[in-house]
Amino acid sequence: MNKKNRAIFLDRDGTINIEKNYLHKIEDFEWIKGTKEAIKIFNNLGYKVIIVTNQSGVARGYYKEEDVEILNIYMKEEIEKKGGNIDKIYFCPHHVDGIGKYKKQCKNRKPEIGFFLDAKDKFNIDFVNSFIVGDKISDLEAAIRLGMNPILVETGYGEKTKKEIYFKTKIYKDLYEFALNLKKNIESKKTKKEENVLLK
Repeated sequence: MNKKNRAIFLDRDGTINIEKNYLHKIEDFEWIKGTKEAIKIFNNLGYKVIIVTNQSGVARGYYKEEDVEILNIYMKEEIEKKGGNIDKIYFCPHHVDGIGKYKKQCKNRKPEIGFFLDAKDKFNIDFVNSFIVGDKISDLEAAIRLGMNPILVETGYGEKTKKEIYFKTKIYKDLYEFALNLKKNIESKKTKKEENVLLK
């Protein structure tokens, strides 16, 4: 059996970039400080990095799917310039209050779990040892439903979301702080393991 992969699933707006209503232009995109470095840390620790984002602006007619795709390419290229990698970006363009073909209750719109299940199959992901990181309750609820570890960041809507949490969740200032903490924990466990081997 193939070895399972661990993954860090990331929300986009308010987690990776500064929250701006219905952001869809490269010139309006601003990285939250430390985000690129955080993604590189996740890569180096052996995690798959997958972005899952709700983009109801498409459903509401504010911008097109093509605009989201262009922004996705830009994000990936910017991360690659820093030596990091995004394995996959999923976005849901649907909303119940949308127009035309985009008006629907979609199984992929968080907190629904369609995209996460797709990623599990594509990348052979071990949910138990994976994380969902976001600034909204919908991100955290998806993690709970799937048996993953929920991580709330205080960026974006994070401060507001702290008041809504009704289950155990670890909270960090931002994505970079979470990345540093994860690295520290993994390195600490590795050191203890090596010490135990030496003591045998």
